[in-house]
Amino acid sequence: MKIVDIETFLVPPRWLFCQVRTDEGVIGWGEPVVEGRAEAVRAAVHTMAEYLIGQDPLRIEDHWQVLANGGFYRGGPVLSSALAGLDQALWDIAGKTYGVPVHALLGGPVRDRVRMYAWVGGDDPAELADGITERIEAGFTAVKMNAVGRLPGAATMADVAAVVDRVALARELLGPGRDVAVDFHGRVSAAEARRILPLLAPLQPMFAEEPVLPDRPQLLRDVVTASSVPVAVGERLYSRWDFRPVIEAGVAVVQPDLSHAGGISETRRIAALAEVWDAKLAPHCPLGPIALAASLQVAFATPNFLIQEHSIGIHYNQGDDLLDYVADPEVFRFVDGYAARPTAPGLGVEIDEAAVRRADQVGHAWRNPIWRHDDGGLAEW
Repeated sequence: MKIVDIETFLVPPRWLFCQVRTDEGVIGWGEPVVEGRAEAVRAAVHTMAEYLIGQDPLRIEDHWQVLANGGFYRGGPVLSSALAGLDQALWDIAGKTYGVPVHALLGGPVRDRVRMYAWVGGDDPAELADGITERIEAGFTAVKMNAVGRLPGAATMADVAAVVDRVALARELLGPGRDVAVDFHGRVSAAEARRILPLLAPLQPMFAEEPVLPDRPQLLRDVVTASSVPVAVGERLYSRWDFRPVIEAGVAVVQPDLSHAGGISETRRIAALAEVWDAKLAPHCPLGPIALAASLQVAFATPNFLIQEHSIGIHYNQGDDLLDYVADPEVFRFVDGYAARPTAPGLGVEIDEAAVRRADQVGHAWRNPIWRHDDGGLAEW
């Protein structure tokens, strides 16, 4: 079997899909994208395709090594995300070739269902309460929310109190039997994180995500030791080498993104590295159906897995939801906040190719917002 063609599709609202075709008719799908830089990743995929055309798709690890390490310049979000989508597609082909789900090729399932969490937006208390209530009624036992919006250079007492009040409201609505995760999005300084996290500790969040920016791992240990709140990082890290210093700093949860961190192959290695330090895996995934399907395959085969993010109904997807691109939406039907183990070959999801091709005719040029402080300086989004 040989790879004969690789196509990419710019799919609204902000995604990029790729399709790898073989001469035996087996097709694999992947989702290589950097949100806001999809066009750059698309170009990288087609550069990598020059090597893959004519190759045996089942030599997944060899192809990963060549695409990751065969160039003098390597790594970073664009190249790692291009590789990630192609890696997903190759695993999809392997599963379909052997007639088994990908998790069977990764050693088989270690659990029967996977716990999911849902995003909760809303800037004012009423919106937040409505969102949490809606997720509870849908059966979810865990939600994630922003801790803060735009913050000044130094958070005031009122800013800090607003963070605590938001989490307290979530805790009140969720009760002691459900979980809330709090996403800081790198919007606070390390000093502010050390001040805020101890105040959140009595509310027992499941984890605090990105309390400092990802390019400052030297600051994490002090943040981790400042409180009992578990710290989670990883959506903007792209390899096991990126993850090593943050894991050694004592983070409790690693969050590689299957569409950014080298795909299924590298995420498995990141999870194994995390296990050495007793850290859990909670893959980042506010993306489309292929990324979610790949994440679930890893979740079912990873012993130190914690919980899985999904983006169905998230605010980014208004007008174009991930279910619009799958032939059978039932594959992503969650019961009591859990995903059932997929049994179909490959990634376990059938992509509606006609819908994808129609969407690509429209395309998108999604960019993240640019935030500024009151004094005009750039703020973290």
